[in-house]
Amino acid sequence: MTETSIPVLTCMAKENTGRQPVACVPLPQSGSHRRYYRLFFDDNSTLIGAYNDDVAENRAFFEYTRFFAANELNVPALIAVHEDQKHYLLNDLGTKTLYDKLCEIRKNNGDFQDVMADYRKVAAALPKFQMTSKQGLDMSVAYPRAAFDRQSMQWDLNYFKYYYLKMVNVPFNEQLLEDDYQAFMDYLLTVDDDYFLYRDFQSRNIMVFQDDVWFIDYQGGRKGALQYDIASLLYDAKADLSPEIRKELLECYLDNLSNYLTIDRTQFTSYFHAFSLIRIMQAMGAYGYRGYFERKTHFLQSVPYAIRNLRYLLNQNALPANLPELRRVLQTVVDSYAEPTPDNQDTLTVAVQSFSYKKGVPEDNSGNGGGFVFDCRALPNPGREKQYATFTGKDDCVIEYLQKHKETATFERHVCAIVDMSVDNYLERKFTHLTVSFGCTGGQHRSVYFAEQTAKHLRDKYPQIIVKLQHSNSLIHHH
Repeated sequence: MTETSIPVLTCMAKENTGRQPVACVPLPQSGSHRRYYRLFFDDNSTLIGAYNDDVAENRAFFEYTRFFAANELNVPALIAVHEDQKHYLLNDLGTKTLYDKLCEIRKNNGDFQDVMADYRKVAAALPKFQMTSKQGLDMSVAYPRAAFDRQSMQWDLNYFKYYYLKMVNVPFNEQLLEDDYQAFMDYLLTVDDDYFLYRDFQSRNIMVFQDDVWFIDYQGGRKGALQYDIASLLYDAKADLSPEIRKELLECYLDNLSNYLTIDRTQFTSYFHAFSLIRIMQAMGAYGYRGYFERKTHFLQSVPYAIRNLRYLLNQNALPANLPELRRVLQTVVDSYAEPTPDNQDTLTVAVQSFSYKKGVPEDNSGNGGGFVFDCRALPNPGREKQYATFTGKDDCVIEYLQKHKETATFERHVCAIVDMSVDNYLERKFTHLTVSFGCTGGQHRSVYFAEQTAKHLRDKYPQIIVKLQHSNSLIHHH
């Protein structure tokens, strides 16, 4: 819908702000079918535009957003909704998620307490969301399902059965496993489930903006148990939180929840472990579906983290005692999984580099040859403007200049699609090296920007590969 959505969103922005946007740039598509755009104004302010043809889902999002905002929860401001109920405008919460911040700190060996402060804010805010079901939130708009009930649980458990167990050839007795599934659901359904359940409460759906945490992607919210969302956050696979940190954050959450309810912490924790298990099983089904069935192999890189979490929970006796087949199957999953060793010589290394065409394309020293060389000279050039002369593609002013031009997002999208195709293929074939080079006139602005963005994209999408980033321009190393 890019072609028709841009003029609609641009017109909406002008009507609601009184100012004409200078650009409306599509954002890279994530896992959802919704499309997002960043609208730029001449004073460097921005808005987010969205298009989603699922009107029922949009209505849930609009109702929840208005209610959460009225109750002083940190959600995007809903600025305007088009009469078609498919286009809408939100304020811009930036580009950094809690997961991004976590990765950044780990990569730079930073102080983990910096991100823990954000996690504590998240754990403290969650009960406020959950209690909105008691405070007048219209849950009749919930979509696609009114509650995380037996039907929802059955879907998640079958997802795990057919897209993980079957795909990795874990043997099971269908009838015995189904009997245990029913008993497991009976147990989960004995807990009070009359609260707002966010459904996908994890680090990629939390933005870090203006020294605070902000919450997005709650349109799938429905009624459910308190334990599910805190389990989703703490057992978020790639976030890979340690048992000690999970325990500390669970206590922080319970301290804040106790402002609203009297809690039996032992009983709560017992249910929490069980809901953590069903959440992990649902996630492993998704990894299997995306990775084995759809052949998007990068999804399989979350499996080792999920297996570790599963092993930990089994050791904590997270399952009710009377589920022998489910326990045996989960133990088989854990025991039969061989974790990749860190010193594996088959690791794929992607060398990403920027260069100046004035000095020529850099040599490939890997001995493999090939790879990609992308020419960035057809894109808008900040190097022609004096104010950018001493800056590089790593500086915010240059990044903003490039991102204002829709050609930048188009080029980036095509580059990522081409490079991803090779990475997926190389991983399957156990290749160990790929070179991706970006050239521009001076090797200072455009090529540096695209090398940085591509390296970040690859590190986020393929945590199992090594990404080596190198810039040929000496200015970058002194900046």
